[in-house]
Amino acid sequence: MKTNIFDIFRIYFTKKMILMLVLGFASGMPLALTSSTLAAWMVTEGVDIKTIGIFSLVGLPYAFKFLWSPLLDRFLPPFLGRRRGWMLITQGALIATIATLGFFSPASQPLIVAFWAVALAFFSASQDIVLDAYRTEYLAPEERGPGAGIWIMGYRLAILVSGALALIMSDHISWRSVYVIMGLVMLVGVAATFLCPDPEAGRPLRHGAAPPQSLQEAVVQPFVEFFKRPGAVEILLFVIIYKLGDVAAAQMTTPYILQHIGFSRTELGTIFKGFGMAATILGGIVGGALMTKWDLRRSLLVFGILQGVSTISFVLLEFTGRQLWALSTVIGIENICGGMGTAAYTALLMGLCNTRFTATQYALLSSLMAVSRYVTGAPTGFLVVAVGWIWFFVICTALAAPGLLLLIRYRKWAGGLETGP
Repeated sequence: MKTNIFDIFRIYFTKKMILMLVLGFASGMPLALTSSTLAAWMVTEGVDIKTIGIFSLVGLPYAFKFLWSPLLDRFLPPFLGRRRGWMLITQGALIATIATLGFFSPASQPLIVAFWAVALAFFSASQDIVLDAYRTEYLAPEERGPGAGIWIMGYRLAILVSGALALIMSDHISWRSVYVIMGLVMLVGVAATFLCPDPEAGRPLRHGAAPPQSLQEAVVQPFVEFFKRPGAVEILLFVIIYKLGDVAAAQMTTPYILQHIGFSRTELGTIFKGFGMAATILGGIVGGALMTKWDLRRSLLVFGILQGVSTISFVLLEFTGRQLWALSTVIGIENICGGMGTAAYTALLMGLCNTRFTATQYALLSSLMAVSRYVTGAPTGFLVVAVGWIWFFVICTALAAPGLLLLIRYRKWAGGLETGP
């Protein structure tokens, strides 16, 4: 039976996917308000560049969220259930914190602003913990690919609102008003929380067991349970290295395009932030749709190969020089393939979680993902100096191979996964 292209994308027009879009939006809203938008506010207030740089540390809660994730598995709020209760608590805290932040001046009250910015990052990271747990438990295995794709769309749209739109608004109203309005925008997440069904009602937990009954169990058992699985170490290694080449190349693409090829910041910003963001959304949506027809192993393999192709495509600029069509092509390919890979990768992380410990295990796995981003990015500048730009992108492309080779062992892991088709 032939599959109509509209049948592939039909899944996105369901209540579940609309909720994933809105919750993805709620997840993405706070990020820019503690990073790029906050930095722009500090610039307009005349804060020196060193202080602005130090303020990047306010985002540390995102890196260490696994430390308190067991608390969200263990403790049950007195309303709306284990997941939705924490969703409402963190969203209410975010609305209050975002609005409060706008009432202080980064120029005259930097320590107070830093405190509220850290609080904002903490509540945002906490919201991410519980939202990741919720979507893992709410979506059926075959829905996780599309769910990840439309989540990316909501997340990226939120960054546009709290980033680009907030900057435009700041030219016409005060920063205090901007932050109050951004806080009120978070009400869409609150509305979605009330509309979301309880994922633990009406169907048994994946492993037929109750949530952890003690804090010790919530902290220790996620590790014990995971490492009892077949191929546990290989799974963790795959989580770390699957996007290794992609993240290594990403660290150097901006210097390559600006310094080596010679594009202006305006040209890069217009294509990368505008066209590139649209391409990432498209990649996530297309990748998620294809995953309704493919199993997870095939999706990871095909999208992993495409990520490698997108990395080597930057070499095209060596031959075309400063041509906007070439830059658009390369950025489009890179972001579409990256969006596809992210959709499959996110579905993998969701499938690896035991629903007794979803919040803890997902937070740990996503933190491991961040390891490759930070560790791999550090030596990339030295590598460019040593081998040149063309060989740098060739090496980054080759770095995709180890992760793809590990997929040969996928059948060994499959017993510990909830997979789709």
